[in-house]
Amino acid sequence: MKQSRQEKVTYLQPDPDMSQGLVAGFTTRNGGVSRPPYHSLNLGLNTDDLKAHVEGNRSTFCRAFDVPLHRLLTVNQVHGNDLLLIDEPNPDLSHFLTVEADGIVTNQPGIMLGVLVADCFPVLLWDPNKRVIAAIHIGWRGAANGLIGKAIRAMVQHFHCRSDQIRAAIGPGIGAHRFEVDRPVREAFRKGTGFWDDISSEVRLGYWHLDLQLSCRLQLEQAGLAASSIEAAEDCTCCHQELFFSYRRDQGVTGRQMGFIMLR
Repeated sequence: MKQSRQEKVTYLQPDPDMSQGLVAGFTTRNGGVSRPPYHSLNLGLNTDDLKAHVEGNRSTFCRAFDVPLHRLLTVNQVHGNDLLLIDEPNPDLSHFLTVEADGIVTNQPGIMLGVLVADCFPVLLWDPNKRVIAAIHIGWRGAANGLIGKAIRAMVQHFHCRSDQIRAAIGPGIGAHRFEVDRPVREAFRKGTGFWDDISSEVRLGYWHLDLQLSCRLQLEQAGLAASSIEAAEDCTCCHQELFFSYRRDQGVTGRQMGFIMLR
């Protein structure tokens, strides 16, 4: 996944051969107007950054990708297990902004889907044949609750996609070496899904390092995606302060980058 620039916005771009017919990628923290500690392209409205700065950053992002601001769709992410499905034209998207969900699925062109992250993993899905896309926010709860599989089932059942034709891009998130979790997280995975034994390594009694990126990849393959159809960014958000916001590194006082995808 290469680093690209669109006007002022620096972002990670999925392989163009895998993402034809899309606008898709993962923003970095660079190219906006926010002041420290939210500098500079903070796209998260649910932070303590000045609202005017975030709105200015969102306008900068939309201008860079030639998308009207009112066609950028984000939802109220709650680390839950709900998806928003849009299967018909919606000239007014404002009524979706307060919907509590952690993923969006649509077959409608011209809607820029966005999920906001700062250590969690943004996962983008698309079916180039059925022209269906999804953007998913995966933290440890989303991984343990199988949100990736749920999104793919929605694409298959509601939009008649084939899982073996779906492609995926996993954006930057916190690396396993920086993500330490405790027993309640382990129990959530053991009661749910997420391949706990494959993605965890104990570092001391009652604490484990957790590889959420690997969990995403394994769940995508479990849902029927070919390994060759999955691309993943290798950057750790916690390690690369010059590129990414990180909730853990910055102790909660930080901005949000965005995974974004739109059908042309």
